[in-house]
Amino acid sequence: MQNGTASAAPSADGAQAGSQWSFWIMMILIFVVFYFFMIRPQTKKQKELQKQREEMKKGDKVVTAGGIYGEIKEVKETYFLITVDKDVVIRVDKNSVYASAEDAQPAQRS
Repeated sequence: MQNGTASAAPSADGAQAGSQWSFWIMMILIFVVFYFFMIRPQTKKQKELQKQREEMKKGDKVVTAGGIYGEIKEVKETYFLITVDKDVVIRVDKNSVYASAEDAQPAQRS
């Protein structure tokens, strides 16, 4: 009888070890899917947006995060001076400028 019980115990341990490996493999696969479908595209988008902001120069038409349209009057290290209207200039943080005004215009339907 002892031989029967002794042989059953290792097979239960082996099954449990196999389920632990499948758990870790599933967790790694889930992480890989999240990385390639969520984290990586977002990082790419942020880098592209930062590059756009660095390329903006005086005279570019822009839209802020608050929806204010204007033209860049002056570029500083951390902010833009934007002309909104005649004799109205506002200082806006670079991180709140999302697109040039041309990019923000909705597509015209024919």
